[in-house]
Amino acid sequence: MSGHVFISGAVEGMLDEAVLRRLMKEMGAMAGPIYGKNGKPFLLQKVNAYNQAARFGPWVILIDLDHDADCAPPYQKSCLPHPSPLMIFRVAVREIEAWLLADRESLAKFLSVGVSRIPHDPENMNNPKSTMVEIARHSRRRDVSENMVPRAGSGRKIGPAYTSLLIEFARDPEHGWRPSVAAKSSDSLDRCMRRLEQLIRGAA
Repeated sequence: MSGHVFISGAVEGMLDEAVLRRLMKEMGAMAGPIYGKNGKPFLLQKVNAYNQAARFGPWVILIDLDHDADCAPPYQKSCLPHPSPLMIFRVAVREIEAWLLADRESLAKFLSVGVSRIPHDPENMNNPKSTMVEIARHSRRRDVSENMVPRAGSGRKIGPAYTSLLIEFARDPEHGWRPSVAAKSSDSLDRCMRRLEQLIRGAA
């Protein structure tokens, strides 16, 4: 695989961007511009334009399944029925946090919690984001417990530094998230990495 393969992308948010860039690096590609980052409705509005761009160069769109469908393949097809040959449209089941939770040992170290607190089957979780917050609540790191967990009465689902701390975890190639390890416990991540490998080999 060649590091000279540049892949453009589109995602829902900043954490998704960090995960996608980490995946591209893991697979030996270079991340080009990453678009979207303004929520799922905005991303879906732009899907056809991104798909047109993928006629001329490799692209990856990464989106959360959430509770919009029971499983990823039909949802994927409903969002983009006719992907361009150089387009990869992948769905994280059910949220991007599930892919991070799938690397149990690294996440436990980063959050400073016992590994037993990290679930074994993240893709079967109803709400990976709330699970991540609950795990952070038990952290021995004060910056994690205070900043990933929402403050009482705030009405928020996540703490003020939830996203930035998980971006730090996703980006760190030495002590953070290990996509190849996580893929063993996440089928949607494994499928994404396999498709990325095919795209890179085809574009090299």
